[in-house]
Amino acid sequence: MFRSQSLSQLSAQSILRDQQSGNNSESDGEKVELTMSEQFEPTIIGFTCNWCSYRAADLAGTARMKYPPNIRLIRLMCSGRLDPTFVLKALADGADAVMITGCHPGECHYLEQNYKTMRRFLLLRRTIAQMGIEPQRVQLVWASAAEGARLAKKITELVEEVRALGPLNWPGRVALGNNGHAAVVEAPQQEMSQREEVAA
Repeated sequence: MFRSQSLSQLSAQSILRDQQSGNNSESDGEKVELTMSEQFEPTIIGFTCNWCSYRAADLAGTARMKYPPNIRLIRLMCSGRLDPTFVLKALADGADAVMITGCHPGECHYLEQNYKTMRRFLLLRRTIAQMGIEPQRVQLVWASAAEGARLAKKITELVEEVRALGPLNWPGRVALGNNGHAAVVEAPQQEMSQREEVAA
């Protein structure tokens, strides 16, 4: 998956280089346009349980199951350890989505902590919806250590869903540009004036 992504980026760069040098075989009136979906690659943070879902991700890797390289996994001892501020911080610092994974309900190594995760997840989705963020950007997935294929499938589905949603343009957050450098997303002036009116 990573290799094909690199090849598509290289082909896009070569088309742009040909256009700039005038060696493009197409007529001057026609221009190759890259759509937003071709340019946008989401960054997803995955919080994984040490005992089940992290092992599932490890199984997916050792079994050479393919899933997009867009996800960055962070291992926690238990999904119940996940504080909702971790998710908000990830979104504020440049992630386009967050995936929370853990043991199936009733199979937690710390008794009932994944039930706590489920309650927090539902409240967190309501909170981010009120903040103007699509609730689909935060997802909860249960995966046991033997379910590497299921986890890989869920990661692929989330990446496709976030690609369709587009980048998270949350005002004041740090967004990573195509060159990897951070840039602060500014709120449009119209939205700012509307917020001031509501506050008054």
